[in-house]
Amino acid sequence: MKALKASICVAMTALALSLSLATPSHASEDEAGMLTRQMKELYRAGKYTEALPLAQQALALREKEFGADDAHVAMPLNDLGTIHYNLGQYPVAELLYKRSLAIREKTLGHDDPEVAMVLNNLGELYRVEERYADAEPLLKRSLAIGEKARGPNDPSIVLALSNLAAVYSNQHRYDQAVPLFKRGLAVLEKAHGPDDPEATVLMSNLADAYIHRHRYAEAERLLKRAMAVTEKAYGPDHPDIAQAQNNLAALYGRQGRLADAERLYKQSVATMEKTLGPNHPDIADVLENLADLYKDEGRYADAQQVIKRSTAIRGKTGAI
Repeated sequence: MKALKASICVAMTALALSLSLATPSHASEDEAGMLTRQMKELYRAGKYTEALPLAQQALALREKEFGADDAHVAMPLNDLGTIHYNLGQYPVAELLYKRSLAIREKTLGHDDPEVAMVLNNLGELYRVEERYADAEPLLKRSLAIGEKARGPNDPSIVLALSNLAAVYSNQHRYDQAVPLFKRGLAVLEKAHGPDDPEATVLMSNLADAYIHRHRYAEAERLLKRAMAVTEKAYGPDHPDIAQAQNNLAALYGRQGRLADAERLYKQSVATMEKTLGPNHPDIADVLENLADLYKDEGRYADAQQVIKRSTAIRGKTGAI
């Protein structure tokens, strides 16, 4: 059974909002700045549907104030693209990222850290769409810019490091993926301590690589730790918890713990439905994993029902 595609979401792990920019005091914020601050708070909590209209309004205000191709518009474009990505709306996200990248390269040059941020996000989008040949060079370029600008142990490089490792993992290149995941975890733990919620994406992805290398005890420990850290930081309904539940279910399925696996797959679906809505592409991934489990048990009628729903979701979203 496959593990869930790591379309993970916490800012400063898989994807970056414009958090590197200085935030003015509340007293001096204009309307767009206030909307952006509120949007980021919702985003960190995994409330992407609620964050979306705020990001749209902030972008519209900046475009009206400065024009559609001004430097001030680049990061609102990136932020809106990141929310669309997390809602599974990949074609919309790609267009927004490309607009943001073109503006940033024109105004800042090709080697600025903010260019690296958008390169990372576009590369991650291509990874999720399984466009690995497109994703890998973008992520390598993003990582190289970050290492040159801030050094090899700065937490900001973990964005591209994690996603490049995920590209390798998705292609079963685990010997290349595992060292990158471990390096990213070490950087974040050194910077922020062992219970940093930003590190949970890396924990889940490293655990998935361990599952495929049959290192089950290490994988289980990492997934349980990821869930505990995320729940402590964001509550029990964050999308990252759903991903860890899916991956832990896949692990239990491999170990023959089928009842535990079924329970966790269903919990993962329920969590995603609550936070991402009923038609997110990641739900289709989990449902297909659950269908595989039912087939292993000879429960073909149950499997068919689950596959029917997964197919319907993919038809609505156009996801592969």
